[in-house]
Amino acid sequence: MKLNVAGYTGSARVALAGSVAVLALAVPAVAQAQTAPREEAQPAAEAPAATELTGNEIVVTATKREQTLQDVPVAVTVTSAQTIERAQIRDIRDLSTVVPSLRVNTLQSSANTNFYIRGFGNGANNAGIEPSVGLFVDGVYRSRSASMITDLPDVQRIEVLRGPQSTLFGKNASAGVISLVTKEPQFKLGGNMEASYGNYNAIIAKGYITGPLGENVAASIAAGYNKRDGFVTDLGNNTKANERNRWFTRGQLLFEPSSDLKVRLIGDYSRIDENCCAVVNVQRSPGVGPSQIITNLLGGKISDPANPFADVTYSNIPSTNKIDNWGFSGQVDYGVGPLKLTSITAYRKTKAITNQDSDFTSSDLIGRNFQNLRIDTFTQEFRAATDWDGPINGLLGAFYFNETINQNNQLLLGNDFRNYADFLIRGQSGGAFTLPQVEQLLTAATGGANNYIGQSFVSGRGFTEQYRLKNEAFSIFGQVDFKVTDRLTLTGGLNYTHDSKSYTTNNVSNEVFSAIPLSSPTLLAGAAQVLTAQTFNQRTGLAPTAANIGAFAAANPAAYQAIVAGSTAAANQLPSLAALQFLPPFLNVPNALESGRVKDGQWSVTARLAYDVNDHLNVYAAYATGYKAASINLSRDSRPSPADLATIQTNPAYTALRLNNLGSGSRFADPEISTVYEAGLKGNWGVASANLAVFKQSIKGFQSNIFAGTGFRLANAGKQSTFGIEFEGTARPLKELTLSLGLTYLDPTFDSFLLSGVGDLTGTRPAGISPLTASFGVQWDQELGNGDHLILHGDYRYEAPFALVEGLPNLVQRNSSGAIISNTAAILAAQSRKQEIKLLNASLTYAMANGLEFTVWGRNIGNQRTILQIFDSPVQIGSISGYPSEPRTWGGAVRYRF
Repeated sequence: MKLNVAGYTGSARVALAGSVAVLALAVPAVAQAQTAPREEAQPAAEAPAATELTGNEIVVTATKREQTLQDVPVAVTVTSAQTIERAQIRDIRDLSTVVPSLRVNTLQSSANTNFYIRGFGNGANNAGIEPSVGLFVDGVYRSRSASMITDLPDVQRIEVLRGPQSTLFGKNASAGVISLVTKEPQFKLGGNMEASYGNYNAIIAKGYITGPLGENVAASIAAGYNKRDGFVTDLGNNTKANERNRWFTRGQLLFEPSSDLKVRLIGDYSRIDENCCAVVNVQRSPGVGPSQIITNLLGGKISDPANPFADVTYSNIPSTNKIDNWGFSGQVDYGVGPLKLTSITAYRKTKAITNQDSDFTSSDLIGRNFQNLRIDTFTQEFRAATDWDGPINGLLGAFYFNETINQNNQLLLGNDFRNYADFLIRGQSGGAFTLPQVEQLLTAATGGANNYIGQSFVSGRGFTEQYRLKNEAFSIFGQVDFKVTDRLTLTGGLNYTHDSKSYTTNNVSNEVFSAIPLSSPTLLAGAAQVLTAQTFNQRTGLAPTAANIGAFAAANPAAYQAIVAGSTAAANQLPSLAALQFLPPFLNVPNALESGRVKDGQWSVTARLAYDVNDHLNVYAAYATGYKAASINLSRDSRPSPADLATIQTNPAYTALRLNNLGSGSRFADPEISTVYEAGLKGNWGVASANLAVFKQSIKGFQSNIFAGTGFRLANAGKQSTFGIEFEGTARPLKELTLSLGLTYLDPTFDSFLLSGVGDLTGTRPAGISPLTASFGVQWDQELGNGDHLILHGDYRYEAPFALVEGLPNLVQRNSSGAIISNTAAILAAQSRKQEIKLLNASLTYAMANGLEFTVWGRNIGNQRTILQIFDSPVQIGSISGYPSEPRTWGGAVRYRF
């Protein structure tokens, strides 16, 4: 019995040598067994279209068993290798053009790819937050999306599983799973090579070769290079942004000494070194605001909000995106009669160095926004599955996960920030103060105990961060299929996952102005006293001694009271400058109150009933729950909870933890618990296939991560739910013609979300979710008389208009203590920013019988441009920035298969 269990990640910590050793006792018994004969090397392969399985005939491993898409009772979309080639899917980001329920965005850096399934997902730009969509490559879990950015070497298929998948895929599949399956090494020589050239000087070269190294050993190796000029001109430093510069290599060994034992070893390495990701201005601050100060008083430049797709931006330095990602894995499959044993061991390492001019102007305001992120991940899975003809088949497994994250950040002010702050203070105080005057006033108000003169907003000062996160988790899981009748199958699954995280911070702010207690009654009284003395001197010409002031007050009480009132009013302007205190002192963890440890555990269940109506139609009904562990806020906005802050402020035992301007926020977000009720049908009539799913899906405690100008606010939503309908179908009315259609309707709502970054969002619609998404595909494969093929492929994706974000934090109105008093402007401004997506892609291929192919292709042929995401412009209250989508790209490719 030959095993071919492509797969999933499971648990129990053992090194690769140990994994093989577990099965070593069985090896002698089978190593000398007669092996199956190998096929001899064959001549050049036919054009792939001739034998490619389509529609519901495609074999998938969504339930950890090999089944056709027709027979697997799970909502899953499969993209085959042929579709990847014909649709010119160059990156995992492009996958969303053919999978209607999937959205993929790359935003802040090349390392940050965000995945959303059915509208559920999380941003990847906070390393402490694990994605809600689980990412797997050949059964190995990739904990961060930087590990998934690749040019898809030797891919066999990509499965997108929709809805909670925690029973079989563990703690971080509460929204769904993307499983990428590559080709195993073959025992006959074969492979392909490809070279392409396109606009923006795009050059892609990649190849794959496989073949035998011996009677029982096969190998494969894939490598590629991807380079392209940027499509955005950065006039601040005369470079091109949004470029491509990346390469990869990937090797595999397959040992198959018998039909019962198989060992697959995989190693890969990839590097990215490119200038990404350009930001454009889509709204400038109103009136005589920060934007006007930058352009009119500092002589800086900001991209034109009236023309965001002019592909022009301004930065002082090119962005740095250097990402190294490598790893190895070993999978052992062994069959003992009807029992299949599988072990998957993997270790991965990611190192990402990024830097950015995050004020997105030509003025030197933020001089450095640097991050050095290192992620080390070890995973181990064991599972056993039965495959016999009886009424009951089952799967039992365990999974172990161990990960360490080390992250260093720097946010430093630039040469222009002090002058910029001076102009802001002049405007905020109505001309009453300049920055030097404020510094002198505060110094005098403290009696010289603090010397603030010349110390605020100094170039090179700012915020230095160090984070370390240790995450350990284990799972046990099982699933049983019981055939009640020949046509009716009942499935039950159970998973228990325990997750523990410990984290430490060592963050230091040396930006002086951010640490001044501007609302301190003592400081305000001292400032009022200093201003009173100064005003007295100016009006009377007398020295402001106690005797002179006392005599003047006695002789001119009304005049003196007017001086005092005016001075007090001027001093009370100081708290209004708190908006400039965006780098306050940081309370590090662990401390006397906060342990820096989070532990949680959760059961996940699956219950499913599947019925074969006839040989062509299957129906199913399912209930499933999912679990995503607590996430840690590894950003400068990590702050004590409101309850912990109240304890610090009121309990004398924690006096040492009291810091100036210490506010509340969140250190971590509690776990997500997802639930789905789903019913579906799958039909296959040969010339046509159709899949339909109707569902109600919800997540309690959804982990919301909102960018707030300089950091991220992590919070749990009370509950988010979505009602949806999904349809996917293919038809081949003619031998040469294949048609495909995918439709997704989503109606989401925040059932409860009281504490978002923009206030109460209860009852509103979550952003980033289109109510209707449609994908259309057509392919004409005309076989010519000489055995060649002429293949025309086209696909179109449409998304009805949807809001990009729920609200913009900088537009929230707050009281003097920072509490939200109105979020109307923030929500209305965000809801007015909507986008509609219309993407047309096409390719034309001439595939020769000898394996040579010529292709011309185009993506986004209509050159439809959109803003992928918007956010509050850093240090520019009232201004909005965003990430522009890619323009039209086109090119030609030559491929040779052998």
